[in-house]
Amino acid sequence: MTSAPTGHPRGIYTLFFTEMWERFSYYGMRALLVLYMVAEVRRGGMGLTDEMAAAIYGLYTALVYMTALPGGWVGDRLLGARSAVWWGGIIIACGHVVLGIHSTQSFFIGLVLVAFGSGLLKSNMSALVGQLYPEGGARRDAGFTLFYMGINVGALFGQLMCGWLGEHVGWRWGFSAAAVGMFLGLVQFRLTERHVMHIGLRADHAGQNVQREWRMLQAGLAGVVVLVALGVSGMVQIDVVRFAHSTAWFIAGTAVLYFLWAFFLARLEPAEKKRLVVILVLFLASALFWAGFEQVGSSFSIFAERYTLRKLGGWEVPASWVQALNPLFVIGAAPLVALMWNALDRRGTSPSLTTKMSWALLMLALGFVVAAWAAERALATGPVWPTWLMSVVILHTLGELFLSPVGLSAVTKLAPPRLTGQMMGIWFLGSSLGDILAGILAGGVTGDATAQMPARFLHVALTAGISGIVLLILARWITKLMPGIK
Repeated sequence: MTSAPTGHPRGIYTLFFTEMWERFSYYGMRALLVLYMVAEVRRGGMGLTDEMAAAIYGLYTALVYMTALPGGWVGDRLLGARSAVWWGGIIIACGHVVLGIHSTQSFFIGLVLVAFGSGLLKSNMSALVGQLYPEGGARRDAGFTLFYMGINVGALFGQLMCGWLGEHVGWRWGFSAAAVGMFLGLVQFRLTERHVMHIGLRADHAGQNVQREWRMLQAGLAGVVVLVALGVSGMVQIDVVRFAHSTAWFIAGTAVLYFLWAFFLARLEPAEKKRLVVILVLFLASALFWAGFEQVGSSFSIFAERYTLRKLGGWEVPASWVQALNPLFVIGAAPLVALMWNALDRRGTSPSLTTKMSWALLMLALGFVVAAWAAERALATGPVWPTWLMSVVILHTLGELFLSPVGLSAVTKLAPPRLTGQMMGIWFLGSSLGDILAGILAGGVTGDATAQMPARFLHVALTAGISGIVLLILARWITKLMPGIK
């Protein structure tokens, strides 16, 4: 496979820029989502309560990652990973265009389209990155960290541009800018995909009835269309908050059933079953981490708007820009973290995968201690300096760098080759569960429940801290389940 002067395959840069533009569109729109929903109707918003907006936010972000599991299946079994990325991007672009129409019905239809397109693109994009580094090891970790930088470059500029347009020019302009970003990503992918070589061209159809699988997919999509049509037409009334709780149980149940199927019915070898246990641990750690981390788009975003001093001279910094702090810190810290992993690996002192995950949870816990302190001060004395939220985001970003790119890389190493796309979907399903829990948590610390914010944040800190310590204690035992995997 042809390599660039950096030593990485040339294909990584095709995937880097495609993912960069897709994340520009996703995070750019997400920066506006809760603020648009809680904004008054006279300001062009939807006028929803904080609790309802947080629940919708959680449902949407959860659906993005929940659809990664069937998206991985479609890439594995039907389209091939590369075609799945292409068609996923087209669906995302269409979703952002529909969001820009600016009506209640088009808003929910657009969210569904973006969610399903993202699910199709995300798991297969990560699978392609893993296939570019068949040798595994620290080089693959470095490749995923580079790829993760592409995510955050896109997120940074998407949140800055779409956030400013949405808050200062008009909500529809922010949503439409996200559509332009995805379109540019598609153009870039088509022009440079030759560098990906033979990777991801074919799906694995061996021993399966392909026509039956296509019919299953068509039936599933038809069911989704019917449900969305019933919901947006008002024929079926949905209690969003209760639906969010039900969805959390559904996601957890889906994960349990999938792991049971994979362990007992997928005809895995004993070594593969041991690695499956490690993937289960990663799933649980991921769900807990993202339940806390995703407050940046919901309760932290509302905190930035209502309880943070944002005046800079005569200009008020958009509240949505607090979300841009995370990718900004990632861009600055990711190369340093990648160099650190490589240096430790050369010296033979690299921490285990489980140890890195435990560090992520401990960073999350520390961040929520700071968030609880900031919330207590804001409720007692009024708006606080932005340095409070900046400190929280820095701590959570370090945790993210210990968990997310390393976890992405680890799943591609641990997954049975014929289930790689599906296992990437399971990894993202952990994010999905975390996101829906994040929305539920955010609804319990804003609006009428604002007084509970410090106590709830401390509860999250305690849960994450204990989990991180337990994971650190079990690190050596978990490492023994995956011999040869770093």
